[in-house]
Amino acid sequence: MCTHNRARSLAPAIESVAKQTLPQSVGWEMLVVDNNSSDETRKVVEDLQQLYPDRIRYLFESQQGISHARNSGIRNARGEVLAFIDDDETAGVDWLQNLTAELFNAGWAGAGGRIVPLWNCARPNWLSDQSHFTLSPLALFDRGMEAGDLAESPFGANMAFRKEVFDVCGGFRTDLGRIGTGMLSGEDSEFGRRVIAAGRRLRYEPTAVTHHPVEKNRVRQEYFLQWWFNKGRSDVRELGNQPKDMRLIGVTLRLLGGLVMESLRWMIAVEPSQRFISKLKVWAQAGQIFEYYHQSLNEKGKKTDSRADLSPPTADGM
Repeated sequence: MCTHNRARSLAPAIESVAKQTLPQSVGWEMLVVDNNSSDETRKVVEDLQQLYPDRIRYLFESQQGISHARNSGIRNARGEVLAFIDDDETAGVDWLQNLTAELFNAGWAGAGGRIVPLWNCARPNWLSDQSHFTLSPLALFDRGMEAGDLAESPFGANMAFRKEVFDVCGGFRTDLGRIGTGMLSGEDSEFGRRVIAAGRRLRYEPTAVTHHPVEKNRVRQEYFLQWWFNKGRSDVRELGNQPKDMRLIGVTLRLLGGLVMESLRWMIAVEPSQRFISKLKVWAQAGQIFEYYHQSLNEKGKKTDSRADLSPPTADGM
């Protein structure tokens, strides 16, 4: 569990994991990675260590960013199987057993469970429960009640992998994922896709349930728009430039055309939830355009720097 400045709400999340029931034959521990918190996070963890001796371990990671924290946890973990949960969630008492039991069989590389909402506010009429555009910003993941192969990446709030998978596929990309108050994302999805691309199997386990609170401060259209704008930026960072695409100011013409089409759908949509989904798609594409343009400026700057490095020295510089 990686955490940053959530001392006030951290204890229930830690306790829900510390109370997990597993067979006595399975040795396990909980590693709480404090990602450079400036609040009372360490004290909260140390107080809980007194209640659950030999179960909870504290680790401080000064390099800011969820990917740095997760990679630090992976390096310091002592287990054969590593499970991940967010610091604002609570887990069902059998979550850890259900999520990881099949991973001791080398046929599975990783697993993902259901992330269900715990509503602490009213649900607005613009928020669809049928589209990943409105579910993803709330970190909700539910693929039904049938266990089996998972053809997509699980969410970082409820996933597990055999530790050897990280030796083969590497860690989480540090140019993706949240850093402080920034809203870049996708480090968990990118890793999962890398595992699948390596030919490894992922399992979906619906009985491994975590509960994710839905607070009033998140159920705002502004939050969803910011989330998808930054998701668009993260997607470009993950995929990189597509050299065969025609470009204008570093942006693919295909993407510019898609922005126009989604803008038209947004303007003509009548039903509130569908209209908002179209708007989210516009913001996601705007984030992609922003990131492509930003990368094109960086590339030009690198070329300029390179030419400067190859210039002959002046008389003053000799």
